[in-house]
Amino acid sequence: MAEQVGNTDKGSEAAVSKVVSDFVNGLSDEHRMLVVLKSQLYDDMWEPMLDDLRNRLSGKPYIFKLANRIQEDIRRIEQMQEFESENDVNLADYVKV
Repeated sequence: MAEQVGNTDKGSEAAVSKVVSDFVNGLSDEHRMLVVLKSQLYDDMWEPMLDDLRNRLSGKPYIFKLANRIQEDIRRIEQMQEFESENDVNLADYVKV
């Protein structure tokens, strides 16, 4: 029987830690940069960063200035946002500058 992520026993915590560790170790440099920026510029929230990127795409005022890869960064953020939500973690706690 598979362990559930939400359990508070030691086995589940170890399983979550392994899942998070494996995920973080698989992040590209671009993913890591986005996690660091989320932490340093956006108070650990993805939505303001996504808003900035989408505003830039639509020609609206924006804060965050990325090079020519906005669509890819939006996909990366959505992937990491989903992972954080599913595993109840903040990737900024695991990705260091």
